[in-house]
Amino acid sequence: MKAKLREKYTNEIVAVLKEKFKFKSVMQVPKLTKIVVNKGMGAATSDKKIVDIGVEELTTITGQKAVVTKSRKDISNFKLRANMPIGAKVTLRGDIMYEFLDRLIAIALPRVRDFKGISDKGFDGRGNYTMGVKEQIIFPEISIEKVARISGMDITFVTTATNDEQALELLKSLGMPFVNPK
Repeated sequence: MKAKLREKYTNEIVAVLKEKFKFKSVMQVPKLTKIVVNKGMGAATSDKKIVDIGVEELTTITGQKAVVTKSRKDISNFKLRANMPIGAKVTLRGDIMYEFLDRLIAIALPRVRDFKGISDKGFDGRGNYTMGVKEQIIFPEISIEKVARISGMDITFVTTATNDEQALELLKSLGMPFVNPK
């Protein structure tokens, strides 16, 4: 089964973006290459089970096995040693990526309390966008009764866009609910 958003991208969005930015070839049109969902857990230095719970939650949310991220160096002020597990991440590509994006836009983001849209300040200058989610319980896959502690995560959208304007237009056309600047 092909993802609805992928079909929308190939059938509608490519033509619109090609026209808007005056690209000569369809291959120049920016596209979403991957989505990285990252969950840092600072409290994991004292309790190792927190990382396992984080990996399990990310796997449930994304539908793909999460991997444990480890610290790179010793930082004594944080009681951190090199190669200690401190978080979890998932890199989504292909149809799984589009399915996750569809669920994020249609189901998860509207469940955020007092949601008015996402900020357009998260671009890095090279066409990638990062947003933060404060609570993992906005995803319907997570049961509130089973959650021991509320934690957030970062979601990074990596595109082939050469600048932020193209990436913003791509994400808007995919359905990302950006706040309209006044």
